Amino acid sequence: MLKQHQQLKFSPSMNNNYQGWQGDLNSVYFDKENIKNTLMNLNSPCYILNKEGQIGISNQGSLSYSANGKTQKLEMLLTVPAIGFHQLGDPAFLEFYSVKYAYMTGAMAQGIASEEMVITLGKANILSSFGAGGLSPTRIEAAIHKIKQALHNKSYAFNLLHSPSEPAIERRLIDLYLQHQVRIIEASAFLDLSDNIVYYRAAGLSLNSANEIEIKNKIIAKVSRREVATKFLQPAPTKILTQLVEQGLISELQANLAAKIPMADDITVEADSGGHTDNRPLVCLLPSILELRDEIQRKYDYEKPVRIGVAGGISTPQSALAALMMGAAYIVTGSINQSCVEAGTSEYTKKLLAEAEMTDVMMAPAADMFEMGVKLQVLKRGTLFPLRAQKLWELYRNYNSFAEVPPDEIEKLEKQILRKTIAEIWQETSTYLSQRNPEKLSKAANNPQLKMALIFRWYLGLSSRWSNTGEKGREIDYQIWCGPAMGSFNNWVRGSYLADINNRRVVDVADQIMTGAAYLYRIQNLKIQGLQMPEEYSQYHPQSRLG
Repeated sequence: MLKQHQQLKFSPSMNNNYQGWQGDLNSVYFDKENIKNTLMNLNSPCYILNKEGQIGISNQGSLSYSANGKTQKLEMLLTVPAIGFHQLGDPAFLEFYSVKYAYMTGAMAQGIASEEMVITLGKANILSSFGAGGLSPTRIEAAIHKIKQALHNKSYAFNLLHSPSEPAIERRLIDLYLQHQVRIIEASAFLDLSDNIVYYRAAGLSLNSANEIEIKNKIIAKVSRREVATKFLQPAPTKILTQLVEQGLISELQANLAAKIPMADDITVEADSGGHTDNRPLVCLLPSILELRDEIQRKYDYEKPVRIGVAGGISTPQSALAALMMGAAYIVTGSINQSCVEAGTSEYTKKLLAEAEMTDVMMAPAADMFEMGVKLQVLKRGTLFPLRAQKLWELYRNYNSFAEVPPDEIEKLEKQILRKTIAEIWQETSTYLSQRNPEKLSKAANNPQLKMALIFRWYLGLSSRWSNTGEKGREIDYQIWCGPAMGSFNNWVRGSYLADINNRRVVDVADQIMTGAAYLYRIQNLKIQGLQMPEEYSQYHPQSRLG
């Protein structure tokens, strides 16, 4: 019978009586600290050994084969091999993008996913996507120059945020990406394929010397619906390809090649995330899209099947490993990177994010699709934005014009939320729209409810910028895109060096999550083989920087 203080226990029914172990007895550890260190040595195998009823562990030695599995008074119980990061996720993802992890950071609009973030991760051979959404073409072009100069031949991505109401803006961005040879884009918010994204995909196709299709312009599509995933899993629509050929934008050869490959190389299944989200549970959404991928793959028989990754809720080693074990080719982090040093957010916002719990988020009206009632997920702790944004939506829904709104409501609106008169805001809005969208401005002149929506959009649009720039006096109105992953991350790093926002660096976060996932995979492997261990071994906490 094992002693009560024994650290490890073993289920005899799982024993392998054919393997033995040969090695130095001094390399076998039985104490708590050395057991944990041995388990953490992921580059070496682990041997679990029995010495007179006491279970020990070693990274050294080798397997031997004997009649009863016993050598040197040690009984060989089980072993797990070394684990490399290339074993987590799809190795094809690593090869395709020349990265070290099946891990990337997603684009967060308005430059929250900043040049510094993309460059820092790129230098560490980790894929990152620049948050181009909501930025001017001039600002995006400057980011392209800066990132290209810093990363040279290393991989990086730029976001393409779908703009169905402003296709000219989307085309300008595609032209920029093609002009400057941005080879990876992360396509998000698409409900249907646009001519622009098909143009980008097809314009990068050619045949190499071996007569194989060469894909220069790679697409990672972020989706949360099967119908949208289907469009990216299939080849580009023939109708759009024909139009592009007629316009002289692509060649006949490129159109023919585009008909043989999927629209996307990778699809990121987005579950309960910050910002725009359908709040879908990952455990339901991922299997559904994987099944859809397999169904379409059987139909088209692509040489390289589309890889399916996940985003939304990924913030700890446990969530990362769970996603990978469910079949995800790669994982994408978002909310948690906003609180890192390299993020394009203000220090005040980073502090609020670092204090967030999982329940400190709620849905609020979105600026870009306000009239449709579309919502996004934001932080509610430390800000009144979600409640005030909801108040604007209620006013818009209940009244056809400002003339119908009671005077006391107008007074509260101007003094508490907008902090400007409606007339002043309309003047600013008119000046902006006269340059960017004069057609919408003329419609608003005859549509008082549209005018109301545009004035409310002024607040909704600026509130996220105030959060990024750290606008003084507007802290209570900061719009901070955030999912429950932020609170989960904060709980995980509590008590570690990553609890301090000054220590939160995107590469460290990636390293710790992936190292933790590999460690937990090892622990689960041992448990499945019959090893029983205290729960403290089943946890991974970032206590210090990785070497």
